[in-house]
Amino acid sequence: MTKQGAILVVGPSWVGDMVMAHSLCQILLKNHPDWAIDILAPAWTLPLLTRMPGVRQGIAIPLGHGELGLGARFRLGQTLRGCYDRVIVLPNSLKSALVPFFAAIPIRTGFLGELRWGLLNDIRRLDKKRLPRTVDRFVALGGLPEAPLPDPLPLPRLRASASQGREILNRCGLPDDDAPLLALCPGAEYGPAKRWPMDHFVSLVHAKARMGWRMVVLGSAKETSLGDEIVANMGLQAINLAGRIGLEEALDVLACVSAVVTNDSGLMHVAAALDRPGVVVFGSSDPAHTPPLGGRMVVLSVGLECAPCFKRFCPKDHYDCLRRITPEMVLAHLV
Repeated sequence: MTKQGAILVVGPSWVGDMVMAHSLCQILLKNHPDWAIDILAPAWTLPLLTRMPGVRQGIAIPLGHGELGLGARFRLGQTLRGCYDRVIVLPNSLKSALVPFFAAIPIRTGFLGELRWGLLNDIRRLDKKRLPRTVDRFVALGGLPEAPLPDPLPLPRLRASASQGREILNRCGLPDDDAPLLALCPGAEYGPAKRWPMDHFVSLVHAKARMGWRMVVLGSAKETSLGDEIVANMGLQAINLAGRIGLEEALDVLACVSAVVTNDSGLMHVAAALDRPGVVVFGSSDPAHTPPLGGRMVVLSVGLECAPCFKRFCPKDHYDCLRRITPEMVLAHLV
């Protein structure tokens, strides 16, 4: 064992889930205030970890999404031997439990998942009714089996600099004035059944521009074309930074905006962790399962009989769960 004590958390691959993992980190720090917490995670989530209070460091998994890489996991596990007293494995996949097993970490906690007998030695069975939300499941792994969850749960929090965000916007061409600023996050990595229609985003942008607002589009390189469509012909009132700044810079930009409009996406959870007000549009996913954690984001969902279907594409090919959430409905919740 290490002298101080250290806990490794094997983090999820999705940005939003990684944000929610901060609730678990806060519980661990409360229960073990003198211990260090490190997070083993995909490289694309590491910028979040540098902004998470209480996390000592992020350790990159040197593999792509879904890649087994047995040899690479074995070598990484060997480098971590003797460094940790306990590991909590948040993903339910078999491969996510390999590095802790190869590292011979004494206590290896996680849900049974993909038949991980032997790889984990503190196996929990997931009761979805008792733990309906993703954040509930993460936090439960930090306590004793069947123990009640802390009430209230600590909310995820991220550090960011509004002044740095304003400098980024100025550098990218948005005028530095007193106009309120709206961030738009049109992407959702999971698929189009989670993406509010482009014509709705465009209508919203034009309406807010008439009210004197400026807009910035945020997202990954996959959303660059979406952002270009949203800000087309808007001149200096809107800029598209999707794919043009990194995740860490996006945190600073979000910290300085007046409001956010987003799909159920990773940036939704980032905005909530930065305590930004705004509106979240839910389509095929369930706001009861992965809600924004905080009191300043308004969730809009029309509650169709076929929703939530959790599909990447609309099985009925009408996307009404998204289309029926009109720009006017969103505008009503933006100050």
